Amino acid sequence: MSIASAFPDQAFTQGCPTRVVLDHVMSKWSPLVLAALSDGEPLRWSELRRRAEGVSEKMLAQTLRMLEQDGLVLRHARPVVPPHVEYSLTPLGQGLVERLVPLMTWIAEHADQILE
Repeated sequence: MSIASAFPDQAFTQGCPTRVVLDHVMSKWSPLVLAALSDGEPLRWSELRRRAEGVSEKMLAQTLRMLEQDGLVLRHARPVVPPHVEYSLTPLGQGLVERLVPLMTWIAEHADQILE
């Protein structure tokens, strides 16, 4: 069985919801945010921003909002002053990260070779 035949046919169809999810999950910052949360420990905004060097505040906010709307990331705001917000993976997000981290590892191992 080829990899393409294992991939759902509808994913190749224009307007398929799979394409929307792929766009969300494989955006520039989503894999880094998801990987940063993969240890299972909730992280605060500033910790996520440090882990994903170069991400702007605007892009981090958009990415987190999108991942939260998709049910992959949980936002927990504590009612204290100053505000204390933590982010963690939902069970759905954990399942995704289990599959995403090996891909990211492969990419990191071969990035230099690919970019040559």
